[in-house]
Amino acid sequence: MTIAPPTRLLTRLAHREGPDDVVARRRSGIKILFWSTLAAIVIGVLGLAEPIEGKLHEMRDRLRPQTPSGQIVAIGIDDRSLEEVGTWPWPRQRHVDLIERLNAAGVRRIFFDVSFATKSDRAQDAALATALKGAGNVYLAAMISRDPSTGEHHYKIPRAEFRAHTRVISVSTKANGSAAIPDMGYATRLGSLMAPTMSAALAGRKGSPDETFAIDYAISAWKVPYVSAADVLAGRVLDTNIRGKDVVIGAASAEMGDVYRAPGVGPINGMFIQIVAAETLLAGGFRQLGWIAPLLLGFAACATYLFARRRWVGRSAVILALAFAAFGPLVAEDRGLTFEIMPLLACISIGAGYGAWARFRSSYKVRGNINAVSGLPNLAALREETAADAVVVAARIRNFAEISSALPPEAERALVEQIVGRLALGARGARIYQGDEGIFVWTTTPEVAGPDQLDALHALFRSPALIDGKPIDLSMTLGIDADGTRTLANRIGATLVAADEAASEGLRWKAYDPAKLADAEWKLSLLGQLDSAIDSGEIWVAYQPQIELATGAICGAEALVRWSHPEKGQVSPMEFVLAAEQHNRIDKLTAFVLGDALRAAADFAAQGLAFDIAVNMSARLLEKPGLVAMVQNLLADSGLSAERLTLEVTESAAMDSGRASIRTLEEIGSLGINVSIDDYGTGFSTLEYFKKIPATEVKIDRSFVQSIDRSASDRVMVRSTIELAHSLGRSVVAEGVETPEILNELIALGCDKAQGYLIGRPMKLTDLANLMRDQPAVRAA
Repeated sequence: MTIAPPTRLLTRLAHREGPDDVVARRRSGIKILFWSTLAAIVIGVLGLAEPIEGKLHEMRDRLRPQTPSGQIVAIGIDDRSLEEVGTWPWPRQRHVDLIERLNAAGVRRIFFDVSFATKSDRAQDAALATALKGAGNVYLAAMISRDPSTGEHHYKIPRAEFRAHTRVISVSTKANGSAAIPDMGYATRLGSLMAPTMSAALAGRKGSPDETFAIDYAISAWKVPYVSAADVLAGRVLDTNIRGKDVVIGAASAEMGDVYRAPGVGPINGMFIQIVAAETLLAGGFRQLGWIAPLLLGFAACATYLFARRRWVGRSAVILALAFAAFGPLVAEDRGLTFEIMPLLACISIGAGYGAWARFRSSYKVRGNINAVSGLPNLAALREETAADAVVVAARIRNFAEISSALPPEAERALVEQIVGRLALGARGARIYQGDEGIFVWTTTPEVAGPDQLDALHALFRSPALIDGKPIDLSMTLGIDADGTRTLANRIGATLVAADEAASEGLRWKAYDPAKLADAEWKLSLLGQLDSAIDSGEIWVAYQPQIELATGAICGAEALVRWSHPEKGQVSPMEFVLAAEQHNRIDKLTAFVLGDALRAAADFAAQGLAFDIAVNMSARLLEKPGLVAMVQNLLADSGLSAERLTLEVTESAAMDSGRASIRTLEEIGSLGINVSIDDYGTGFSTLEYFKKIPATEVKIDRSFVQSIDRSASDRVMVRSTIELAHSLGRSVVAEGVETPEILNELIALGCDKAQGYLIGRPMKLTDLANLMRDQPAVRAA
C-alpha cells in the first residue's frame, strides 16, 4: 500500500502564513507608515523641499502660458530714460511732469514704485505736493528696508505733505529660501500705518496683512504693456495706448537696483512682480491649499499599500496618488488653486518605497528559506520561528540520499510529496520544514508527540513509496526535544542527534536527553581551553619506562601527554589529542610534549645515564613542511644527541599521508633521529609497506603482545615480526607487557625492548628518576 498527499499539499505547507507572520507584517507596516509620515511633516513644516517645489511650479507654468489683461501698463525708468533725462535720482519736477502728461493722456490711476520718503528741494517738493493734490489718482510706494550694518528694519514712508494728497501702498516683498518671491500679501503693517500692497490696490482686492496669495507666474511679465518713461516725458506716447488704464512707474534698469528673482523668469525688477501679482488677482487669484491636504492623500495611499491584503489594491492606490501628484497641480492651477506636493511624494516614496524594499527583501529571504526541489520551507526558515512551549520533532529518512541520487528532480519532488503526506498525518496540520539529506522537522504539542502517536507515525513508513510505478522502501527514525528553555536552533540539532541515536540503537524514535548537554558544551569548549591549559601547567608530560630485555635495565621512556583539569579531573588523551588533530591544533601540543621530553632526557644524560626518549608524532604534522625545523630547533635547544630521540608514527598514518610523509620521515632520519613504527600489526602490515617506511624500530601493538602466552597465532605473528625486523636491521619494542609470563616469552623470542604495566605505568618525571635510581633490573620470574 502507498500513501500520497493531495496535489497541493506542499504549496499549502510552504506558503501558509501563521499568526506571528501577520502580526510581524502589521507591526512593520505601522513603523514604516509612522516614519514616512513624520518625515513628510518635517519636510512640509520646515520647507525643506521648497527648491524642488519651485522647479515643479516653473515647469507647470511653462505648460499653461497666460497673457496679461492689458489693463496695467508699466512705465519703466530704463537705461534710455536715464540717458535722456539724467542720472538717478531725478529731480521731483520730473515726477511732476510724468503725472501731468499721464493724466493728460487719460490714465485711470498712477502707481509709483519709487520712494518719496526723503526730503528734496523745497520748491520741487511743493510742486510735487501741488501736482499730487491736483491729480487725485496717484499712489505712492512705502516699504520696509533693512539696515545692512545694524540689521534693524526701517519704514520708508512718503513724506507727510505727499501723503496728504495720495494713497500709500506697500511694495515690500518676502523672498523664500531660493531668493524667489512665490507669493504676495494683501496688506503690510508699516508701524502704525496699514497699507495695501500695490498688487492688491491695482486689482481692487482687500485683505489682512496675514493673508497671502500665490503669484501665477504663468502670466508672462514680458507681455505686460510697456512704455519707457523717456517717451512719456518726450510726448512720444499715443494716448490710446494708456487711456483708461492703470500705470505703474518703477525701475526698469539694473543700475537702479530693485531686482528680484521671479520663478521661471529669472532676475526682474520689482515693478513687474507687482504687476504679475495684480494680474493674478484680476484673473481670479490663486487659492493656496498648502501641503496638509495632499499629504493626507499620500498617507492614505501609503497605508493602503502597506496593509491591503491584495497587492494590486495597494499598488493601484500608489499609482493613483502619483498620478494626482503629476497632473493634479496642473489642473488645479488652471482653476485658480495651488498646493504643494513634495510632502505627499515624500510620504509615498519613503513609505511605499521602503515597504516595497521590505517586501522584496522578505521575498528574497523567503526564496532563500525554500527548498529548491520540493518548495517546502527549509530549516533556516524554521530557525526564525518561535516555539518555546512546543515539542520539536525531526524525522530522518536514512536512505534519502541514496534514493534521491538515482532520481530526476521531478521524481524527487514526488518522493518528498509522499514522505510529507505521511508525516502530515502525524504532524496534524503543522508546517513541515525540509532539511538536507532527508531531514524533515516540525513543531507540535506534547499531546500530538506522545509515544503512541510516534509509533503510529513510524508504522506509516513500513509501506514502500511508489515512484514511477516502482516501490521504494523508506528507512525512517524520529527524534524529539521537549526542552523549551533552549533556542530553536539548538533544539533542532538535538532532535537530529536523538534520531541518529534511535537508528544506532535500533529504536523507532528517541527523545533527546538534556543531561548530555553538559558533555556537549565541554566538548565544544575543549579546544578553546587547550592552549591556556598548556600555558597554565594543566597539560603535563608523563613518562612510561622501557627496559632492555637483555639486561633488564631501564633504557628509556615514552613521553605521553596528560591533562589534569581543575573541574573535569583527568581528561582522556584520546579525547583532546584527537580533537586537536581534527581541528589543526596539534602543533603547539606536540611542541610542548617534545620540548619537555628532550629536556628530561638531556638531564638524565647530564647525570651520566644512557637514556632514550620516544615521542608520538601526529600524522597531520607529517604533512607540514615545518615539522623537521621544529624538531631540529628543540633538539638543539636541549643539547641531547639526536640518536637518543625516537619519533613514533603509526604505520597507517605514514602510509595514508602518502609520499610527502615518507619524505619527511627520511629527512628526520637523515638528522640521526630514530623513527619507530608504532602499533605495528594493526595497519597495513605487509612487507612492501614495512620496507617503504624509513624506520629504525618496530613497536608491536599490545593487542598481539598480551596473548602470546595463550595464543599460538599471536605468538607466531610476534616471532615473525621480530625476525623480519632484525633481518632488516631494526630493533623491536613490545608494548602492553603486564605479566612475567609475557616477559619470558618476549625474551625467548629475542625481542629487544619492552614496555608495559609490569615495568611501570606512565608517571611523573620525578617518579621516573626515583625508579631509575632505586629499582633493580626487571627480570622474568
